[in-house]
Amino acid sequence: MLGRTLFVTLTAAVLACHAAPRQQQLVDGVTNIKPEEQQMLVAKEVVNLIENYNYKKIQLNDSISSVIFDKYLKTLDGSKNYFLASDVKDFERFRYSLDDDFRNGDLSAPFYMYNVYMKRFDQWLKFSMSQINTKFDFTSNETFNYDREKLPYLNSQEELNKLWKQRFKYELLNLRIAGGTDAKNAQTLTTRYKNLQTQSAKTNSQDVFQVLMNSFTESIDPHTNYFTPPNATAFNEDMARSFEGIGARLQMENDVIKIAEIIPGGPAFKSKQLFQGDRITGVAQGPAEFLDLTGWRLDDAVSKIKGPKGTKVRLRIIPVGMELSAKPRIIELTRDRVVLEDQSAKKKVKTITENGKQYKIGIIEVPAFYADFKAANAGDPNYKSTTRDVRLLLDTLKNKDKVDAILMDLRSNGGGSLLEAIELTGLFIDRGPVVQVKDLRGKIDIQSDEKPGVAWDGPMGVMIDRLSASASEIFSGAIQDYGRGIIMGTQTYGKGTVQSAIDLNRVLNASILQRFAALVNKKNVKGANENPQLGQINLTMAKFYRVNGSSTQHKGVMPDINFPSIYPLDKIGEDTEPSALPWDEVSPSGFKPVADLRNVKSTLVALHNERMAKSLDYKFLKADIAEMQKRDAEQSITLNQAALKKERDEAEAKNLNRLNELRASRGLPPVKKGERPKKDDDYDFIQEESLRVMADFMRQNGSYVMNLPGARKDF
Repeated sequence: MLGRTLFVTLTAAVLACHAAPRQQQLVDGVTNIKPEEQQMLVAKEVVNLIENYNYKKIQLNDSISSVIFDKYLKTLDGSKNYFLASDVKDFERFRYSLDDDFRNGDLSAPFYMYNVYMKRFDQWLKFSMSQINTKFDFTSNETFNYDREKLPYLNSQEELNKLWKQRFKYELLNLRIAGGTDAKNAQTLTTRYKNLQTQSAKTNSQDVFQVLMNSFTESIDPHTNYFTPPNATAFNEDMARSFEGIGARLQMENDVIKIAEIIPGGPAFKSKQLFQGDRITGVAQGPAEFLDLTGWRLDDAVSKIKGPKGTKVRLRIIPVGMELSAKPRIIELTRDRVVLEDQSAKKKVKTITENGKQYKIGIIEVPAFYADFKAANAGDPNYKSTTRDVRLLLDTLKNKDKVDAILMDLRSNGGGSLLEAIELTGLFIDRGPVVQVKDLRGKIDIQSDEKPGVAWDGPMGVMIDRLSASASEIFSGAIQDYGRGIIMGTQTYGKGTVQSAIDLNRVLNASILQRFAALVNKKNVKGANENPQLGQINLTMAKFYRVNGSSTQHKGVMPDINFPSIYPLDKIGEDTEPSALPWDEVSPSGFKPVADLRNVKSTLVALHNERMAKSLDYKFLKADIAEMQKRDAEQSITLNQAALKKERDEAEAKNLNRLNELRASRGLPPVKKGERPKKDDDYDFIQEESLRVMADFMRQNGSYVMNLPGARKDF
């Protein structure tokens, strides 16, 4: 029904009079970037979608236009390092017209603003290049104010030059303190600025449009997002944890495409013909002619190298360690579906000894709630998903590793698929409500786990932090409400809204797109009647509520065992977003808890606090957080080399002493200055303490009973 309604609305909009936009004002000294026809169409359709289907039911007006203007300006130059006050005064004429411009598909004003930004950015690069051989005095008491967000824009080019000179001096000072010679530092900065100039020259209308649409949609609410076609592809591949291609991660280095990583299991890995560090200078589709990739944008090159499963691609390779002038190798690969196992759920087992008794605990790290919907809809029985992966891990932990408890690590898990959150919860509870969803009409839908039985009926805990959001909050909130496990960490992000992914090409009639394509091709003399790719919008259309009736919006999930947050709660979280929806609540869903853990939790908190009072790690964690807060409040830094070096040396010595004090407490040898600890020495204090909480949990033997079919009554 939604798709049909969207089709009617958007088709009507497309058939409406296609008014020509204003003539875009040109900016001297730069290659002026202009919007494409399809971007004008997208802007109009996004307005229609937001005004008709966004949960806020908001209508664009002058007030919203002003918010978009400020957001866009801040996105371009929030640090006030580039624009002059006169630039911003000039832009003010657009403050209250952006709403009408978007509705009409007129993007001339924001593209003009971006071109002015590009002019100032290029001026900064050229000025910085001119400072390479300047001799600076690093003995004065000069300071550099690097945080200018709350300061006014500068009034003249001379003032900008002074700021840019201090900024350059600071970059050079960092290199000097790091021990670089003057000649080496000059070369480093020359290379840095030339690379920035090269990348700046590759900026295109897609880049500008993405920045602009981010400012537009996030002014409505923080999680309504538009994705240009390349970014939509990347978003959906991340959600699926798989893609079709050769199985290599690429990066740009000095205008050449370089292989940064070979993904295990992919065609490149299996062929044993490609290696990390190899350079790709050309690509050909099967037997076709090669395209020279030198100087291409990375995303454009990637689009030529990736392709559908079963198709062939030839690559022209300069092997790692050889000069670019060397004779290239030609290799041929057959593209295939590549699964990103390194970004999927994974397990490990740790043993904790408490009061002379050992407990084996299986830790499952879940980086996101992902699902390959395309493969699932195609009937692939082995499609990728969080729940399927975790179910297999649980089976191994239970039957092979013989663990006593499970600890789900959802730290920094920003969410993903709502369906996966429900199904993952179903692995730990028997049938019952998991989440309530209220749509923009106010209708509440209780979504439940309908599958009988559980995959794990033993003790469990969940680790969360400030970056745990959305689906992570649904899962951890349900586990908490049901009394199914112990939640440990810090208050979560508080994202309690639901987004629907809408492919704009799917909601527009094909014949309309063809007519539009013909118009575009006629104007641009492109010839072929290819339908333009319009991208995707993730539109906020509903809100989440826990089974107890509370929204996760703003408040998130509060842990049972609380740790200090390494992320600033006043800067990161839904409650810091000006356009976020408010918290509210609905009626409880009538769920039946499986256990009453209130008495157990109070005991666990007391035992945890007792350990923390004696913990060196806890003491240093709180000290680190206080230090970060202090640094975050600073806005300037000295440009006196001796003073800055002394500060950093003292900080380095303090950190080294602290590290060795902690290592000594764990029976590890000290590390020397400049020496890096071994990877095996990595210590996750939050996780280790969470494991001890789980051990305490299991020691409360028989203190509660879980109402699960086949559940163990005794831990």
